[in-house]
Amino acid sequence: MNLRVLSHLIVTLIFLAGSALAANPFLDAKDDKPVSANFKGTEWNDENIDGDIPLTGRVVTTRIAKMPWGAIFKVEYVDLKSKATQKREITPDYFIVTDDRIILLNEDNNDEAAKKIAAMDKPPGFEENYVYGITTGHFKHQEGLWETKIDVKGDLCVYDSSHPSGHFKKMVWKKGVGLVQYDSGYGAAKDGWKLKRINTKG
Repeated sequence: MNLRVLSHLIVTLIFLAGSALAANPFLDAKDDKPVSANFKGTEWNDENIDGDIPLTGRVVTTRIAKMPWGAIFKVEYVDLKSKATQKREITPDYFIVTDDRIILLNEDNNDEAAKKIAAMDKPPGFEENYVYGITTGHFKHQEGLWETKIDVKGDLCVYDSSHPSGHFKKMVWKKGVGLVQYDSGYGAAKDGWKLKRINTKG
């Protein structure tokens, strides 16, 4: 093997090793400590005749597993407060994160599923309708009447999914920060919320 070929091989191997260990710029952590951020926005429901109600809360993001090929994060929505009669609850989300994808983990027991996935030597297969983030370009997917679009614009990755009935879900990720917006609605203004991170500087 001549020197030129050997040099090219070494550069290729270094590139592949770097790619395998590269972190996702939109959802990453330096350690496993929970990171908390304040969010505020509004909520609504069909029992409220006064329209939107101010809503505040915190989003706590925790890396619960780290693998050579990626990581698993738990995103919790806590201390949700408003003047609505019924207390708002938002179930935690679990995301499998590789260097170029953020994938929703949607199992009956996400904690158990996360443990099994963390033991894998490569990312599991996943359905396109569970892709919630990309690192470059655009992504489109149709699942029945649900239409999902994901676009990377500058330092933001915008996940936008909607249904003709009025259901919708929007999540916005920011490079070096994580989740900065979470909107969700059920039916034609029947129930839902819109929340934005108050400080997006990191």
